[in-house]
Amino acid sequence: MPVWIWILIAGLAAAAVAWRLGGVWWKYRGKRAIMCPENVRPAGVVVDAAHASATALGGTPELRLSSCSRWPERAGCGQECLAQIHASPEDCLMRNIVARRLEGKKCANCGQVFGNISWAGSPPALLGADKKSVEWQAIPAERIFEVLETSVPVCFACHTTLTMVREHPELVTDRHRTRT
Repeated sequence: MPVWIWILIAGLAAAAVAWRLGGVWWKYRGKRAIMCPENVRPAGVVVDAAHASATALGGTPELRLSSCSRWPERAGCGQECLAQIHASPEDCLMRNIVARRLEGKKCANCGQVFGNISWAGSPPALLGADKKSVEWQAIPAERIFEVLETSVPVCFACHTTLTMVREHPELVTDRHRTRT
C-alpha cells in the first residue's frame, strides 16, 4: 500500500480522536450550578474538563471537580453531585441557566427582547434592587438562582450605559433631563 494512504489513515484517525476529546472538553467546560447532595443547597462547581477529555477515549469520561464553592471546608466530599452533571451536563451549565431564564424577556431599560444571546461579544446583565447592573459571569454560581429571582435582565448596551453613568457621571451628558 502506498505511503500516502497510511498518512491519510493516520490523519483521519488523529482527527477522529481530536474530535472526540474536543467534544468532551466542550461538553464539560464552564461554571455550573448544582444542588449539593449534602446540604441540598445550590453550589457552584467546575468540572475538570481536561481530565474528562483525557479519559474519554475508553468510553464514558471520568468526571471530577476542579473547584467547588464549598471548598476548602468540604474538599474531602465524595463528589456525589457529579451524578447531576453526568445526567444532564447542559442543564446545570451557568450560561444555559441564564439563557433559559432570559428567553423571551425584555430588557428592563430599553425593552429589547432577549433572543439568541452573544456570550462572547455582548453578554446580558442583571439589574438588582440596588439599581446596579452586573454581568452574569460575575455572579457566583451558587447564587445564580437567587439573583435571577430578585433581579431583572438588561441588555449589554444598557448595562454598559448604566455602568458608565454610575462609575463616571462626570463624563455623561443627560440630554433627557428637564432644564431649569
